[in-house]
Amino acid sequence: MKVLIALTSHDELGDTGRKTGFWLEELAAPYYHFRDAGWQTTLASPKGGRPPLDPKSNEPQFQTDQTRRFEADARAEAQLDTTVRLDAVNADDFDAVFYPGGHGPLWDLAEDPTSIALIERAVESGTPMALVCHAPGAMRHCRTPDGTPLVAGRRVTGFTDSEEEVMGLTKVVPFLVEDELIAKGADFSKAGDFDPYVVTDGLLVTGQNPASSGPAALGLIALAEKTRG
Repeated sequence: MKVLIALTSHDELGDTGRKTGFWLEELAAPYYHFRDAGWQTTLASPKGGRPPLDPKSNEPQFQTDQTRRFEADARAEAQLDTTVRLDAVNADDFDAVFYPGGHGPLWDLAEDPTSIALIERAVESGTPMALVCHAPGAMRHCRTPDGTPLVAGRRVTGFTDSEEEVMGLTKVVPFLVEDELIAKGADFSKAGDFDPYVVTDGLLVTGQNPASSGPAALGLIALAEKTRG
């Protein structure tokens, strides 16, 4: 099985002067679920090369066994150093697609035509896909072939308004994931702040927050092995 992991290339947290990027746990936990399952992982980002890590995600209180494993793993770090450009990959070449979050995707992946087309193609072709935390926001401009919003009528979750409020970034982010998905017609549900919560709708898996990234990856593995194995 081959999985494409699509990461952000954006590193500026609005006009705060602070840095952002991808959230380490949301890459590390799924990465090891995929690798331990014997899957082949391809890491990609809009600009290619090493994507920016949200420095906050590597603070002691947010580190996990998987994040420490990743940082000590030369093979994993080498892959992260050399992500391929998103416009050089084809969704049809993969058995599954996974989008980690972090705030970065709200600025680039949500607006990137290549990412939008990749998500649309994955859904159209029946490729299982998972997006976690802020990454479900990358579906904001995605549409079905008949032009309706991709998430309309679909059961999804993502980083909630109340979680963004806890982070103190409600006025900093370009849009709120929960509000945006609801505005596009999604059937949005959620658990308590920062509790693990995953929603599966057909071949689309979404996770609410960092703690949901591992469970979302396991859900994606199960879906892919059932439908494409």
